[in-house]
Amino acid sequence: MTPEPTALAEHIRLHEDARRSKGLNWKRWGPYLSERQWGTVREDYSPDGDCWNYFTHDQARSRAYRWGEDGILGITDRECRLCFSIAMWNGLDPILKERLFGLTGPQGNHGEDVKECYYFLESTPTHSYMKGLFKYSQHEYPYNRLIEENNRRTKLDPEFELLDTGIFDDNRYFDCQVEYAKNTPNDILIKLSITNRGPDAATLHLLPTLWFRNSWTWGCTHEGCDIKPWMRKIAPGKVEMEHVTLGKWFWEIEPFQKHDPELVFCENETNQQRCFGSQNSGRFFKDGINDYVVQGRKEAVNPKNNGTKASAVYILNIPAGQTVSVRLRLYAENESPKSSFGASFDQLFGQRAKECDDFYNAHIPANLSPEEHLVSRQAYAGILWSKQFYHYVVWDWLKGDPNMPKPPRSRKQGRNHDWGHLFNRDVISMPDSWEYPWYAAWDLSFHMITFARIDPYFAKEQLLLLLREWYMHPNGQLPAYEFAFNDVNPPVHAWACWRVYKMTGRPGKRDLDFLKRAFQKLLINFTWWVNRKDAEGKHIFGGGFLGLDNIGIFDRSKPLPGGGTLEQADGTAWMAFYCGTMLSMALELSREDNSYEDIASKFFEHFAAIVNAINTLGGNGLWNEDDGFYYDQLHVDGATTPLRLRSLVGVVPLFACEILEQDLIDKLPGFKKRMQWFLKHQGYLAKHLTAKKRPTSNGDDSWELLLAIPPKDRLERVLKYVLDENEFLSPHGIRSLSYKYKDSPYVFTTNGQQFRADYEPGESTTNLFGGNSNWRGPIWFPLNFLLVEALQRYHHFYGDDFQIEFPTGSGKQMNLSQVAHELNRRLANLFLPGSDHRRPCHADDKRYADDPAWRDLVLFYEYFHGDNGRGCGASHQTGWTALVTKCLEDIATNHSRKLANALMPAKQDVMPKVSTATMQKQAAQVGAGQPT
Repeated sequence: MTPEPTALAEHIRLHEDARRSKGLNWKRWGPYLSERQWGTVREDYSPDGDCWNYFTHDQARSRAYRWGEDGILGITDRECRLCFSIAMWNGLDPILKERLFGLTGPQGNHGEDVKECYYFLESTPTHSYMKGLFKYSQHEYPYNRLIEENNRRTKLDPEFELLDTGIFDDNRYFDCQVEYAKNTPNDILIKLSITNRGPDAATLHLLPTLWFRNSWTWGCTHEGCDIKPWMRKIAPGKVEMEHVTLGKWFWEIEPFQKHDPELVFCENETNQQRCFGSQNSGRFFKDGINDYVVQGRKEAVNPKNNGTKASAVYILNIPAGQTVSVRLRLYAENESPKSSFGASFDQLFGQRAKECDDFYNAHIPANLSPEEHLVSRQAYAGILWSKQFYHYVVWDWLKGDPNMPKPPRSRKQGRNHDWGHLFNRDVISMPDSWEYPWYAAWDLSFHMITFARIDPYFAKEQLLLLLREWYMHPNGQLPAYEFAFNDVNPPVHAWACWRVYKMTGRPGKRDLDFLKRAFQKLLINFTWWVNRKDAEGKHIFGGGFLGLDNIGIFDRSKPLPGGGTLEQADGTAWMAFYCGTMLSMALELSREDNSYEDIASKFFEHFAAIVNAINTLGGNGLWNEDDGFYYDQLHVDGATTPLRLRSLVGVVPLFACEILEQDLIDKLPGFKKRMQWFLKHQGYLAKHLTAKKRPTSNGDDSWELLLAIPPKDRLERVLKYVLDENEFLSPHGIRSLSYKYKDSPYVFTTNGQQFRADYEPGESTTNLFGGNSNWRGPIWFPLNFLLVEALQRYHHFYGDDFQIEFPTGSGKQMNLSQVAHELNRRLANLFLPGSDHRRPCHADDKRYADDPAWRDLVLFYEYFHGDNGRGCGASHQTGWTALVTKCLEDIATNHSRKLANALMPAKQDVMPKVSTATMQKQAAQVGAGQPT
């Protein structure tokens, strides 16, 4: 991929970085510093796997991390060697605000949750310009109150949030805005702008902080374990530092109001006495700057002005309503600027900000409204800020480090013990920057759909990364997430690879090398799925919870009641979805290399077998003819019982939908011959395929073949539920569980045990698997997005003659493209202000509607209340929720279509109307070698 002749500055930087043109590594520095390193699995060396209590927030200021670092709106290099972040103190808090505070899983009534107000406002893909905002109260931060009140509340109560404490009610807080601009890849300009939003003058201690990640204490020998670096003050406002692999760097701090801020130093090493009550071997520790500022302990910092952690201490007295700014610069010795500050500093910031505007004006549709544009822009910023350095070498983690206490024996048989090959040391897209500061395989697939629009290089790199041999298990399984790499997420990685491939190049100009590399590894993963999740070889699949946590009536990943087995509608449909995607990939590769035709035939036949099983095995497969819906089935003691719970489990079968076109098949004689033989001699499968004619531009007819799980009549029956406002359809998208269970919960009894599922539109009220999230009613972006895509494919095949009521019972008919657009509109409206200026995602908090300092700030939550659209779960899960950018693109396309239709005379529909019976007959003719 080469930049266009009129490429913008950011496009050129992306290309230079991807090709290392002129040695330019524009992505070497970025927002890769985690928002939370404490409480993670990789920092947990406990005998019982209690990561939250093994490394706490209280310890974090005093205890060195083994595998990473964290900070507030910070940056680091792509190997997390040198880190920069901001710290603050309002004179009242018991500790410096160096990192974000939140509740652990055991502390929160609805699970772990960050309790801070921070926002990602801008970022280009190369991070040449970035902007973030942190709101810091002038009142004492209520650490204990947040813990105690949330401990007091039950699952039936709402979370007690920071805004609920009232510390922002009188506007006595600081807006701390952080901006970064790159002059060159290793010359980074930093501007910190502090605004006093309160009615009176107020004082803030601002501490821009620079430190080295501790890689020298542990005695480790794997890649990334380096000798101790150093930093020292060499002049007022200037620090020199050196690292064995990063080289020599300088940090300059501009005088503020003609005075140089004080520079203080300590070591990024553990205060053993405070953390563990044991003897310290040195004098200056990680918490030294905290103790110096908050407690006035001068002996806590190094009087020789050197160490591995340093802060510039500003004491800012800011009048009410006023803003003050401080400027800093971080640069490598070989990229030293001629002048560190002065007019050129602000000029470069202005230039990079404009280039950021130019970039997004080129990527965001111009016909979106200003509010729609703002939402899209902040969604892109959020997903870019969620790229974080992730380091986890499982074998070294299991056996422990030479200079540390030996881990207990139980560790070798505990969490992730069978993933000893896994060596993670990369910048990876995270689901959420605080609650989920670790990658999740199926989340990442959705992230890359958004990334493909703005950084196709990164999108392809990330998808291939998880398929590499140091990630993928030797048996073919992809790692799920650090809490349990063995857990099973929906197999959407192939879909993401296929979508990114198509999104990042024009036909004939696409990256076949990427597709080949992905396809070869996906074959291994597909084989793992087939061998592990089809228990009886019937093409009916299990898979466990499949990322949907508590959507069922019992934990689908644990032994089932009565020792039964579960045939899963979603597990089976995901495999058909996987099959269909692999078929499309194989056919694409066959255009250039006919050796792929054989594997394409394999996936065609496998798809047909799965579709046949889910629709007909034992009569109706997993289809319930009475209800007109797909259900899981429980097998106990030879008896089969459908679990007639209407959830997204029964909607997933709609996702498996591929279209084969004659012009492609005719170019692949080997595949065509085998397809026709298969359909002729396996005729009972032909009824699951639908063919139709399509006129071409030269007047001839061409046929298309639809590969989908539901035939047309079953598709229509399922959609009647999906589009019913008393079932799945909400004002803000598709719910994960039918609304009908609000007053009449689903109850299932087996072996004397009773199980039930209630409609829960918001946070979960149960601790059932995944208790800090909920799939029993809320709206989730990933499955909504896949449904919208499927509807668009069905419309491409059926055309305008497939009409359905929207909403069900309204009498208003729409084609499936119009239905997809309406769902996109409802999803986008979660973040758009209404006539009362309120965004549904922010619920009833009037700040976000009325206060100029809040109303343009948008949070992209993990999931959304099924009735009112309020954001739930992780508050910065811009990862898959950034798919709203695609919803907004569809809205823009619809705007353009309406305008075009208004300017053009009505055109007669040239598509012939064909009955379902005729389509099935045509499919049989295709199988007999008689394309219709």
